[in-house]
Parts: sequence; structure tokens; C-alpha cells
Amino acid sequence: MYNAQMVIYEAEYQRLTEICEKLLRDSMARAVFLVDKVGQLITSVGQTANIDTTSLASLVAGATAATGGLANLLGEEEFPSHYHQGARDSIYIALIGEQLILTIIFDNRSTEGLVRLRVKRAEGDLKRVFSDLSQKASAAAETKNNSLFSEITDEDIEELFSDTF
Repeated sequence: MYNAQMVIYEAEYQRLTEICEKLLRDSMARAVFLVDKVGQLITSVGQTANIDTTSLASLVAGATAATGGLANLLGEEEFPSHYHQGARDSIYIALIGEQLILTIIFDNRSTEGLVRLRVKRAEGDLKRVFSDLSQKASAAAETKNNSLFSEITDEDIEELFSDTF
């Protein structure tokens, strides 16, 4: 579905941001972040001005990796979500596919149940965008490979392997 080396085109980035904005509104959250499992921030929306988004992305990826380790210790494949409740703010973290982490920060205007419900709805949309991206990347790689080898002639190969220096 997604790998850390995948290029996200502008159109898909806009789609991802729109999905996150809808999730923000529908869940009455303060902020939504889409992060990959290596800790790179893909997009963020909402009240993010006072948040170090780079640190947040890294910490969310680390927490997800640690939670995955706990799951393995207990014989589980993965814990697909985790929730942390604070005095003022709460955070809900959900795995989307194998490589994406959706992170929602919310306060008492919302509930874990509402956030969980809205995440389920957004998950399919996010997966579709990354499926489209994967297909685009495959097509681009195939085109690149075809054009690379189409430029090489028999004469180039002969010259490359000839004994003349």
C-alpha cells in the first residue's frame, strides 16, 4: 500500500488533507495528523501551531512500535489502535493499513467513541488514496524502465563490451 520511499503527488496530498479536515470536523477534534511508521509527517490539520509536529510524528511512530512490541509479547499480531486520556486533551492513535498512523487530538467537546467511529469512516478513504498512489508509482516505474532501455541500442552494447580502450 505505502512505503517510505513513495512519492506523494500534489493531487493525492490534497485528497489526504481533505480527508483529514473532514475527520477533524466530524469528530470535533482539535488536530489530526497522518504519519508513516518511520515517523515522517504526511499531513496535519487543525490547531497545530503550538505543537512540534516533527516531534509528535516521531513519538507517535515510536509509541506505535512499542505498542506493536507489546502486542507481540501477548501473542497478538498488532493492536490497531490505542487511546490516551489526559486531564485536558486526549489522543487516539489508529493504524491505517501496515504503514500509516492516524493521530487525533481532542478535548472534552468530543468522545473516544465519536472519534473511533469517524476514524473508521476515514480509513477507507485513506486506503483508496494510497492504493491510487501505489498504482501511479507502479505505472511511473514501468514507464521509466521502458524509456531507459529503449534508449540503449545494439551498437551501445557492442561498444560497452568491446575490448578496445
